Amino acid sequence: MKELRIPDPRTNDRIRVPEVRLVGPQGEQVGVVPIAVALRLAQEAELDLVEVAPDAKPPVAKIMDYGKFKYEAAQKAKEARRNQVNTELKEVRFRLKIDVHDYETKRKRAEGFLLGGDKVKAMILFRGREQSRPEQGVRLLHKFAEEIAEFGVVESRPTQDGRNMTMIIAPLKNKSDVKGEQNAKRAADKAERRANEHAAKAKPDDAAPAASKESATAETAAE
Repeated sequence: MKELRIPDPRTNDRIRVPEVRLVGPQGEQVGVVPIAVALRLAQEAELDLVEVAPDAKPPVAKIMDYGKFKYEAAQKAKEARRNQVNTELKEVRFRLKIDVHDYETKRKRAEGFLLGGDKVKAMILFRGREQSRPEQGVRLLHKFAEEIAEFGVVESRPTQDGRNMTMIIAPLKNKSDVKGEQNAKRAADKAERRANEHAAKAKPDDAAPAASKESATAETAAE
């Protein structure tokens, strides 16, 4: 899919309207002025005149450093792309006659997916005559949903399609929130480590005056 590119705003002499509602470089409202006046004020400030709301009546233009504005906008877009996270659909598969150990392994795996902010698709694979007993599959999936309710909520109830029965469980926290919490925790851990390192380095210096005091006391006693 071709990315839709938003055109750059018109600047300086490219703004071809008789007047604009002018905003100063500090965000102050100058008012409606002829375009020639707006251009002159921008030149006197050694800045650019940028049309920020072309559809307004009259258009709104702001005096700013357009190069700096474009750079900051690009950096924000880059950061947004870097922080963008997409929820994935993870899958765990069961047999109708699954043993306890295998079931617990699948349940813990699903909990990990949900804690990471991903959805879980729980699927039961029916064999032979098991297809004629869908109620058993529903009971197993309901049990599974109840046991992981602390981590996710049923988004799509059990549905059967031939030999398969599926149920979708959504995480209680979206992936962006999970990532934000992880980043915050890493930052807190890093700050704690730095504080501990600083305290460890400061201890020898703090001990020195105490040692000197003990030495002086000993000398006084000797006299």
